[in-house]
Amino acid sequence: MIAVLALPVLGAVAGMPAGFSVQLVSTFDYPGSGNSTLPQKISDSGDIVGSYIDSSGVTRGFIRVRNGTFSAPLVDPNDTGGLTEGRGINNSRVVCGDYLDEASGNFHGYFLRGSRFFNHNVPGSSWTIFLGLNNAGNFCGSDIPGSGVQSAFISLDGIITEFTVPEAIYSLAYQINSSNQACGYFGDVNGVVHGYFRDSDGTIHDPIDPAGSTGTVILGNNDSNWMVGRYSDSGGLTHGLLFIPPNKYITYDYPGSTFTSLNGINEQGQIVGRYQDSSGIGHGIIAQVVRTAADQSTQGVTPQRQSSQAGPLPSRSQVVEPAF
Repeated sequence: MIAVLALPVLGAVAGMPAGFSVQLVSTFDYPGSGNSTLPQKISDSGDIVGSYIDSSGVTRGFIRVRNGTFSAPLVDPNDTGGLTEGRGINNSRVVCGDYLDEASGNFHGYFLRGSRFFNHNVPGSSWTIFLGLNNAGNFCGSDIPGSGVQSAFISLDGIITEFTVPEAIYSLAYQINSSNQACGYFGDVNGVVHGYFRDSDGTIHDPIDPAGSTGTVILGNNDSNWMVGRYSDSGGLTHGLLFIPPNKYITYDYPGSTFTSLNGINEQGQIVGRYQDSSGIGHGIIAQVVRTAADQSTQGVTPQRQSSQAGPLPSRSQVVEPAF
């Protein structure tokens, strides 16, 4: 069972310390020898969704329920490429993700309710990935529309809106909260990745980059719009990241690892992610945002307000498989 922080993590409380840090709670692995475990999101109930890669290179999704037990491997019935990914989960334990059609090389989205898979593509797109969903059933992801530019999208009450971050050659939306604020990352014309978030009115805020970052990906947000992800530095290390708008950056590194990623955060401040060992095998981590007497945040860029899809779409495009 994941311990829930008794005090309210979110918002200012009179008399409480203003600082925050990320503390490790536990680690876990999907059962089986040689599996690389890649957790993705955590619901407010403490259920976790993710993927694992077995020793033969096959990727399957999984659910880890809050009592620590695991589901059987999640395999979309139309998966012909040995690749089904678990990406998002909500409080109703509805899961979203994607699978690979080997013949075409295209990814397609799915929802999982109970034991039933429901496949879906963004209309007009042959390549669709679902990356996150909220408790109302609204969801987000990335697709390739008729323009040919890999775009982010959100679906609100069945209405899909595609958008690109200004000056991006590709954009992905990784999670959407109950206020319909979405977050994700994009690639610029120099091949550098940056985080962003999008308000419910369509206003985009970018870039999200801590000081010293050579590339930042934002992978999840909660209902307070606290965001998690990771960033790389010039020394080749990858650090877990907690970003609290407008400009508070908190780094977390799993002890002894050169690669840490924080992938999902819930309203209780519980975080799920992974670290890699010296062999490159991924292991799941559960962490918790806690208040501290000292402010442990570091400097970084204050994201600027941008208009969604401002100006013409870029002429240069690049298709990327989404990060884990």
